[in-house]
Amino acid sequence: MLRSMYSGINGMKNFQVKLDVIGNNIANVNTHGFKKGRVMFKDMVSQSIAGASATTENRGGTNPRQVGLGSQLAAIDTVHTQGSLQTTGRTLDLAISGDGFFQVNDGETTFYTRAGNFSLDQEGNIVNSDGLYLQGEGGQINIPVDAQSISIGADGVVSYIDAAGDLQTADTISLVKFANPDGLEKTGENLYKETNNSGAPDDNVGVPGEEGRGTIVPGTLEMSNVDLSEEFSEMIVAQRGFQANTRIITTSDEILQELMSLKR
Repeated sequence: MLRSMYSGINGMKNFQVKLDVIGNNIANVNTHGFKKGRVMFKDMVSQSIAGASATTENRGGTNPRQVGLGSQLAAIDTVHTQGSLQTTGRTLDLAISGDGFFQVNDGETTFYTRAGNFSLDQEGNIVNSDGLYLQGEGGQINIPVDAQSISIGADGVVSYIDAAGDLQTADTISLVKFANPDGLEKTGENLYKETNNSGAPDDNVGVPGEEGRGTIVPGTLEMSNVDLSEEFSEMIVAQRGFQANTRIITTSDEILQELMSLKR
């Protein structure tokens, strides 16, 4: 069977994955804190027809002759660039300007997120939209139910006015900066979890604005970093690449058909 046919099949599969990633990016263009993905390709092993030869006394050297066997996926990266900030004016809407992630916990497992749409539960704990507890330096952050108002500073300090009218400090929001944020694993619901290649979260966790961690911008939310114009351009490239690979298969099939018709 012709090598070109299998190269075309590999190319179609790869561009299908690229289209899948682009489709997911576009679907999450309005998802707060979403980080887009991108697909990278690499060539597969090449079949050597002839090796390289060294220069001799009477003849120069020759280059190797190789035939490539198609392409394969090199990586599906998560691009952790800063998304634009949308002003909401809501006290518990928080965005991170710079590097770092919020820590949220379900009582057993800690997850990490850039989506800062938090609220209070019936006991006064700050939680995200799925009920996971926002973590501060002392663990869960609790605001007394009789508090008159809440304020959060750029340094993560959560303050409130108690029933007597006095200013109190509840806790300080902790941010985590990973050595390799691209190594985090998406778990859905705007959440990430650490992996063996992301680095340990305990290596850089602490107060916002220190040791390279970003600052908190209260009253705002971070938008998705998906650029629709870029995604549409990449979609056109992927579509044309898919079509070109189907043409390779069609042409290879026509050649095989001609070979089969030689014996009549």
